[in-house]
Formats: sequence, C-alpha cells, structure tokens
Amino acid sequence: MSDIRLAVLVGSLRTGSVNRQVADLAATLAPQGVTVDIVDGLADLPFYNEDLDETDAPAAATRLREAVAAADRVLVVTPEYNGTMPAVVNNAIDWLSRPYGAGAIVGKPLAAVGATPTPYGGKWAHEHTRHSARIAGASVVEDVVLSHSTLESDIATDQDFQDRLRAAVEALVAHTPEVSAA
Repeated sequence: MSDIRLAVLVGSLRTGSVNRQVADLAATLAPQGVTVDIVDGLADLPFYNEDLDETDAPAAATRLREAVAAADRVLVVTPEYNGTMPAVVNNAIDWLSRPYGAGAIVGKPLAAVGATPTPYGGKWAHEHTRHSARIAGASVVEDVVLSHSTLESDIATDQDFQDRLRAAVEALVAHTPEVSAA
C-alpha cells in the first residue's frame, strides 16, 4: 500500500462534528504510503445545475472535481439526516458525476462510513451514498461497512471503533476495482 491518494468527503458541515472527527482520525490511521486529503468546501457548492456547469463551473465544483480526480480512492464520512445522506453529500456526488460518463468519480473505489446518534449508526445514509455513487460511476467497495452509533464524541477513546475504522480504510486502500472487458 504505497503512493495511494485518498480523498475524504465529510457529510457534516458543523464545526466539530463527530464525522469530521472520524475523517481526521481516518487520516491518522491510514497506512504508511497513503496520503489523505480531506476535501473542504462542500458548503460552498451550489446545488448542481447543468446551466452553471455548461458555461463555467463554479470554483468550488472545480476544486472538488480536481481533488477527487487526483485521488486513487474516495472515502465518504457522513452522518444520517432523516434516514438518508445529507444533501451536501448528494450534491457533491452530483457535481462529481458530470460530465456524464467521464466525471471525476467514475471508476474510483469508494466507501461510505460514519457515525450518528441514531440506533442504526447511519447505515441508511451509507447505503444511499453507496447507491448514488454507484449510479454516478464509482466502484463501490461493498465490504467496507462502518456505521457507528454515538451520542457524544467518544471517537478518540473508543479503541474498538478505531480498530474498525483502520480496517475500513485499509480495505478501501487495498481494493482493486474490477476492469470490465472492452
């Protein structure tokens, strides 16, 4: 596992969110030789609008696309809002999916993990994120599943969670996408 670039998208915009803490922790737990880039600026993305994209994509969209295009893998760290992924995650996937068939996310191994204070730990948000990313062309890594239920930000002291997060990042980094026959 060397010379791998991992782009991390955080689905919570709140300063100090548990999921931002998870993303920061994932960066520290990444295997040697893996460069982690937590992609900031998702709050600056306007909702996807093809009219904006056809003329001159907004700077925030260009930065997002460049960060993901430069990455070898994508990790989405997201909470669950009302039983699904936050709008900011869906919007980022929309921007990354264009131009159709050639977006920055196409062919990228992607996994979705995170924490939320619900009894299910965000599993629906992660499932919906994987579904949307797959439709957008990502190579979703199905065996990376990490949904964590927490009421407080105990992420830094929860050794079991840290071990599971480390294993999730290692599995994403080790994943080799299937190449389809031409």
